Amino acid sequence: MTREEKSQVIQDLTAVLAGTNTLYLADISGLNAQSTSNLRRACFKAGVQLSVVKNTLLAKAMEASDKDFGNLPSVLKGNTSMMIAEASNAPAKLIKDFRKKSKKPLLKGAFAEESVYIGDEQLDALVDIKSREELIGEIIGLLQSPAKNVISALQSGGQKLSGILKTLSEK
Repeated sequence: MTREEKSQVIQDLTAVLAGTNTLYLADISGLNAQSTSNLRRACFKAGVQLSVVKNTLLAKAMEASDKDFGNLPSVLKGNTSMMIAEASNAPAKLIKDFRKKSKKPLLKGAFAEESVYIGDEQLDALVDIKSREELIGEIIGLLQSPAKNVISALQSGGQKLSGILKTLSEK
């Protein structure tokens, strides 16, 4: 690989890093062809982009990026695969599910929701991260519950002014 080609790869990786808020680094070495194919298929179905990267080029792209990856470049040893997704917990769920059948992939580290997670023991914490859509859904559900209670109480109290006032005073 020539110096110009390396420079182009670093620029491409820097652009990818700038366009995502979720980056997982995993070790998928040792998977046979069938397992690798199954992992790639599962990634595709889950909306996770999986690609093998060269550690030195990814480290240089992280340095060139505007984001603070903290100690994440320190895990760039051995074989490294990069997993990128829209939902912060999608790669973690995929890894956890895939490891029911295999010992790999191992989580090396992750950058999710502007936080850095180092080590495979962080997998459960990453699975528990809620996406923006999940949080919005929970908030809407919590906000709708009291309004529904008031409306149903008003309807059950009758249409008279005294029934409405009594219901409101109880609430």
